[in-house]
Amino acid sequence: MVFADAIPAGVPTNESSTRERVLRVISEQGPLTTSALVEALHLTETAVRRHVDSLAADGLIATHPESRPRRRGRPAKLWVVSEAGHRSLSSDYDRLAGQALRFLAETAGPEAVATFAARRVGELESRYAVRVASAGDAVESRVEALVDALGADGFAASARPVGDPDHPGPLTGIQLCQGHCPVQHVAAEFPELCEAETEAFSRLLGVHVQRLATLAHGEHVCTTFIPTPVGRRTP
Repeated sequence: MVFADAIPAGVPTNESSTRERVLRVISEQGPLTTSALVEALHLTETAVRRHVDSLAADGLIATHPESRPRRRGRPAKLWVVSEAGHRSLSSDYDRLAGQALRFLAETAGPEAVATFAARRVGELESRYAVRVASAGDAVESRVEALVDALGADGFAASARPVGDPDHPGPLTGIQLCQGHCPVQHVAAEFPELCEAETEAFSRLLGVHVQRLATLAHGEHVCTTFIPTPVGRRTP
C-alpha cells in the first residue's frame, strides 16, 4: 500500500520510506509511545522522534487521550493515526464505493445495500475459510490465521490476549484489531458493511464475537472481542 498523500514533496526517498514505516506501524499497532516505536522499528530514538514530530505537524497522527503517566514529568504520549491520516491511507476505491452504494440505496432501497454487504463479505469469507479451517479447531490458531488473511488484504490486522488467563471469565479472550479499513468512510455511512463483517468473523472462528469499536465511528482502530473457551484460554 502506498502512502503517497502522506509524503510531502521534496522529502528524500529514504526519509519518506521511513516516514511510511512509522505511519504504518502506528496504524497497525497504535496507540504507541515513541519508545515503543523505537523498539518496533529498530531505529534510533532521534530518527523516530523526527518522523513522529513531522507526522504530527502534518496532522497525520495525534495523541491518544489515554496517554500514560510517567513516574516523573509529563505523561508519555500515545500516538494514533488521525482522521486525516486515515484519509491519506484511503484510495479512490473508497470514494467510488460510496457513490455506488448511495446510488444503490436510492434506486433499490436500503435492503439492497444490506444484500450487497452480505455478498461482499461472503466472498471475503469464502477466500479466508480454507486458511482459517486449516489452522485447526483452537480459537487462538484460527484468529492468527484470520489476522494473516486480513493483513494480506490491507486491513493492518493484529491480535492480543485480554483478560486474566489465570481467572478466566466472560471478558477473557482475544482482541482483534484492524488499524486500517479500505472502506472506512463508506462504512461510516453504511454500517451494514461492518455488521456483515462481524457476522463473517463469527462464522469463520466458530464463536460469537462482539465488535467494540470501529474506524467508521471515529475510533482509532476497529476492535473485535473474541471469547476463548474455558480450558483453552490464551496463555
